[in-house]
Amino acid sequence: MADSRRAAERVMNRMQRLVKAQQRIIFFLLSLILAFMATFFVSINEPEFTLTQQYVLFILVFAVSLWITEAIPPFSVGLLIVGLLIFLLSSVGGIGNDQPGSIDVKVFVDTWSNSVIWLMLGGFFMAHALKTTKLDVDLFKFTILHVGNNAQRVLLGIMGATAIASMVMSNTATTAMMVASTMPLINRLGDNHNLSKALILGIPAAAAIGGMGTIIASPPNAIAIEAINSLTRNHPSNAIGFLEWMVIGVPLAIVLTLILWYVFLRYFKISQQEVDLEFLKVQNPTDAGERFQKRFVLWVMAGTVLLWLTGNFHGIPAAAVSGIPIILLPMVGIVTSDDVRELPWDTLMLVAGGLSLGLAIQESELAQFFVDKLKNFSFNEFVFMLVFAFVTVILSNVMSNTATATILIPVASILPGVDPILMALVIGFSASCALFLPVSTPPNAIAYSTGLVSQKDFRVGGITIGLLGPVFIIAILLLLKIIGYI
Repeated sequence: MADSRRAAERVMNRMQRLVKAQQRIIFFLLSLILAFMATFFVSINEPEFTLTQQYVLFILVFAVSLWITEAIPPFSVGLLIVGLLIFLLSSVGGIGNDQPGSIDVKVFVDTWSNSVIWLMLGGFFMAHALKTTKLDVDLFKFTILHVGNNAQRVLLGIMGATAIASMVMSNTATTAMMVASTMPLINRLGDNHNLSKALILGIPAAAAIGGMGTIIASPPNAIAIEAINSLTRNHPSNAIGFLEWMVIGVPLAIVLTLILWYVFLRYFKISQQEVDLEFLKVQNPTDAGERFQKRFVLWVMAGTVLLWLTGNFHGIPAAAVSGIPIILLPMVGIVTSDDVRELPWDTLMLVAGGLSLGLAIQESELAQFFVDKLKNFSFNEFVFMLVFAFVTVILSNVMSNTATATILIPVASILPGVDPILMALVIGFSASCALFLPVSTPPNAIAYSTGLVSQKDFRVGGITIGLLGPVFIIAILLLLKIIGYI
């Protein structure tokens, strides 16, 4: 009986895989057809539409369709973008050709060495070092033991620690670490305890919100920064660096985390009862080598972050500073060659593809083409900031937030009368406000996989941050614009 059941399950799994494969093929072909049709209808009605612009528009529509339908993984779309740009545009101008309407395709390969890529790679090395040396767990224990055993403070402490950790580590890694570290406490409380549910929901939410804090915390931040710095290339004083981003992002992360904590207190009716935290006081013995590695990682992180924050004073590019963890951590064996292979290279592929697509839109003057078509229309900047902020949240709930930022930032930059720098910041920050569904982000999926929360439980944080997040983001950005910071 058991053998027949297992055989039936294997058949069912094969059928499900076959159906999913067929769906992906259909979505891929539909995306291809849509890209051809969009390019055809635009080019046939616009005689001045150049061949280069046709190719770029085709790649743009094709990539957006693939990201939305998820016919292929998001990182594959990033690779496909670079490949198509090189293959199609080289036929127009070729490598190193400067004839009118052509683009030197070498610029699309150069995105792999973009400063944003190196900045994120340095962050990946430090995040992996935190995990390897178990400093991430030490951060959790240090925070909880110092906030007291009051249930409300425990929730705030864990959410705060998660938000801080996610400013350096990836949201997914932070959530996985914090959920695993919190499970002993949840097991003691019981699955049906309100604090247990609040913790499981608060951790992924705080990880997403904390991702607003630094450039390296979330790929949409990097996409926004690159777009802004490309717009301010002729005015370096207006560029936004690591410190300038933190001045905006960290207060946003703090305010939204506190709001969500207060909402969870009221929704789950968490009182000020005491929580037993004695199990956290158990000290695991460490040898001299482990203590050295932890101190070394702390010094490397402190030095790297300090140099990132003071870039305007010493003039060392942030990408060059990223070389410190990349060189020093493997040198002492904290990050090994096996660890390097486990880094999230797929994220870098996705970001590089997004940077190439944005560069192609700019270099082909595709954005300018549509600006000229819209120049007779007037746009209310505040209304469009709200529209793009909420569209970003909605799309990020159903697709990759990196892909969402890649799509919307170039679109927002072509609207006449709208500040493209403000729009890039609005979209970049709003991409971290998608918390409504278990599939909205990998952190949500991790929390859902524990079986302690249902799909409807995510609506509390999703609606709160999805509605209030964009409003606070726009309010703070407009205030900073008024005082002349942006």
